[in-house]
Amino acid sequence: MEINKVGVLGCGLMGSGIAQVAATAGFDVSVLEVEQKFLDKGFAGIEKSLAKFAEKGSIKETPQAIRARLHGTTSRQDLADCDIIIEAIIENVDEKKKMYASLDPIVKKEAIFASNTSSISVTELLTAVKRPERFIGLHFFNPVPLMKLVEVVKTIATASEVYDAAYEFGKKLGKVPVRTSDKTGFIVNRLLVPYMLDAIRAYEEGVGSIEDIDNAMKLGCGYPMGPFTLLDFVGLDTTYYITHVMYDEFKERRFASPPLLKRLVMAGWYGRKSGRGFYDYADPANPRAGKF
Repeated sequence: MEINKVGVLGCGLMGSGIAQVAATAGFDVSVLEVEQKFLDKGFAGIEKSLAKFAEKGSIKETPQAIRARLHGTTSRQDLADCDIIIEAIIENVDEKKKMYASLDPIVKKEAIFASNTSSISVTELLTAVKRPERFIGLHFFNPVPLMKLVEVVKTIATASEVYDAAYEFGKKLGKVPVRTSDKTGFIVNRLLVPYMLDAIRAYEEGVGSIEDIDNAMKLGCGYPMGPFTLLDFVGLDTTYYITHVMYDEFKERRFASPPLLKRLVMAGWYGRKSGRGFYDYADPANPRAGKF
């Protein structure tokens, strides 16, 4: 099973990153968006990123050569001959299923459908198509051009040859693929989310300040960033959403959202992207930890 042409659904932060990585790896890539303005914004980000990689000498081709393999479209029909379709749209079950259902009769029968979801059941998504054996999860990490990991997620319906093809595709992208199954949270979030939630509970219980807990985990465990810095980077709204999915699945306290996380999200304090979360980013170079 050979993959030559890649389709990417969505040109936001994750979609544009996946498209950039695939084009850099030599694949011809078509990116689908609902409006041209979203393609323009996403491709501008890709061009800026490629320019930085070129300055560092970390890409073998010129940015122009890589960019030439990227094609934006607002027509689903332009993805008809893709060998793999990677979805990276809004983390909403209904929207994802609508997208897959609309593409299923258009894309060639042997093509693989993949979702970049971090928390939604891949098995639930595959019910939208008539090729469940050719459906898989490919969970990339932000920022996609820098993060080496991709989780390759097999469902109970995924054909073994599709699983293997997706794994090899991950390696061709220059990633380190890991095999996992369609259990909520996969590997990374299954282990990471309880850790971050425990950090919030430790702060709520007066174990330490935000800075002290962050520094303790960085210097004591060798983590590149502490749990609160990581939460702000991932997005508190994103984490809050994931806690609901995971708690609904397992009904265990370790997956439940702590009260402080809920209140920060209700206040619109989502972390770096909103300018405020567990830290205040009024001066991005010197974030100040909050006191709650």
